[in-house]
Amino acid sequence: MLVMFFFGFSSGFPYYIIKDVLKFWMMDAGVDIAKIGLFALVGMPYTLKFVWSPMMDGFVPPFLGRRRGWILMAQIGLMITIALLGQFDPTQSLVWIAVFALCLNFFGASQDIALDAFRREYLTSNELGFGTGVWMNAWRLGTFVSVGLSVLADFNFTWQTIFLMLTAVMGVGVITTLLVPEPVVEERLPLNMKEVIIEPFVEFFQRRSAILIIFFILLYKMGDNMASAMAIPYIVQMEFTKAQYFVIVKGVGMLGLFGGVLIGGSIMIRLGIAKSLYIFGILQAVSTAFFPVLNMIDHGSNFWIEHSQKLLGGIVAFEFFATGLGQAAYATYMAIQTNKRFTATQYALLTSLMGVPGVFAAASTGYMSKYLGWNGFYYFCALIAIPGLVLLFKIAPWNASNEELEQGR
Repeated sequence: MLVMFFFGFSSGFPYYIIKDVLKFWMMDAGVDIAKIGLFALVGMPYTLKFVWSPMMDGFVPPFLGRRRGWILMAQIGLMITIALLGQFDPTQSLVWIAVFALCLNFFGASQDIALDAFRREYLTSNELGFGTGVWMNAWRLGTFVSVGLSVLADFNFTWQTIFLMLTAVMGVGVITTLLVPEPVVEERLPLNMKEVIIEPFVEFFQRRSAILIIFFILLYKMGDNMASAMAIPYIVQMEFTKAQYFVIVKGVGMLGLFGGVLIGGSIMIRLGIAKSLYIFGILQAVSTAFFPVLNMIDHGSNFWIEHSQKLLGGIVAFEFFATGLGQAAYATYMAIQTNKRFTATQYALLTSLMGVPGVFAAASTGYMSKYLGWNGFYYFCALIAIPGLVLLFKIAPWNASNEELEQGR
């Protein structure tokens, strides 16, 4: 679990360097806001990581083994890129910053491919649930640390110094990579290009429930993702301030999420993955259905004036806690659907599919909330969880063991 913590931290840490830290840096330098917005495009490697993931299954580096060798190369690439990125001037070298930002995200996505495969192969099926919970919390801690270091710019630290400090923190992952053993995989490894590129997809889609598993991955978190996409507009329209939103959602909500993924991992050890998917999925839907409560109370009443923040805090804590439970079970289920011969490729494919509903379903939430009203919208988000839960009867029967769920058996 300590290995999961340090590797989870190493996975999350570089993600927000481009997503947030780079934006703070460019804003301080007075870069035009339109140009800053274009930097969202350098995040494409995280979306397309399944494209080069077969290479990380099929080719074994000449040092440290199939997983640790690729992890170390990605981490060294990250350290070099982060250090060099901070030496440019945003007002003079924006093109070079864009190039190095793209490289940073490429190395970050490559590290994630290898780390996800390592986690699947390093942990047993019974350890995977709790290990995933530890990993997710450490991932979020990594993002907080990377963004937190950018605050030093307000205390007369130069951005060059801050980027060198960011580089040094990546050393945590390098040390972990050098100290841990390589996972032992009993399955025969891919031997040629056909086995590397084609067989991971053929093996997966030959399973009798492959299509149902794909639909489950697309649907299980859809309602939850749709509800969270409209959280800010809803809370603002409920007359809460930005400060209240930050404290309650980013404070109380994040604590609930941390607790959810950790407790969810613990529960999976006792109940197994199948039962957990049912229970956590129902809790996700129920927590979403609680949001309309804020819209049912007279905002001019004494009760609202005295208790509105506590009410929002309770609803947000429950919703984030349930989300954390669902995330832990969801990620664990996806992991055990991978064949250890092709872990990197199959897991990269499944996690890419996982992001599809978040993009397309979330894009329609503004229109839905406008025409259904807030109450109707959140009830719809709760009900849309039902198809994913129904699919569980076929792909994960209530009494199925972790071993029976593994690889769609």
